[in-house]
Amino acid sequence: MVESLNSRADYVTTANWMSGGVMGRHGRILVGNKAFEFYNDRNPADFVQIPWGEIRQVRAIMLMKRGFIRGFFIDTKSAGTYHFVVSKAGQTLKAMRNYLAEEQLVRNLSLIHISEPTRLLSI
Repeated sequence: MVESLNSRADYVTTANWMSGGVMGRHGRILVGNKAFEFYNDRNPADFVQIPWGEIRQVRAIMLMKRGFIRGFFIDTKSAGTYHFVVSKAGQTLKAMRNYLAEEQLVRNLSLIHISEPTRLLSI
């Protein structure tokens, strides 16, 4: 079992890590005082740990005009991009906001333009 980078968990929720296949890897997201972490429910060796200083930006996936957030991308400085679909994405982003600068939280234009962040995300 892998050891958490965090000494305190601020928020925990279920999510799917969309790591390239059609189906995501189901598990739990842990937003803590030192890192963003994902742990796979079925395989403990399958995990993601991203220290807050490694995150370049978080891009929220907005659906419809009312601002429904289905998930988000985390762009890192050296390890690429991670895509998460989260049942409570808005609450997860609010928990992450405590550790990221305002300009690091952005929204995308649409699912068609997922690589083009547009403006700051106001939650």
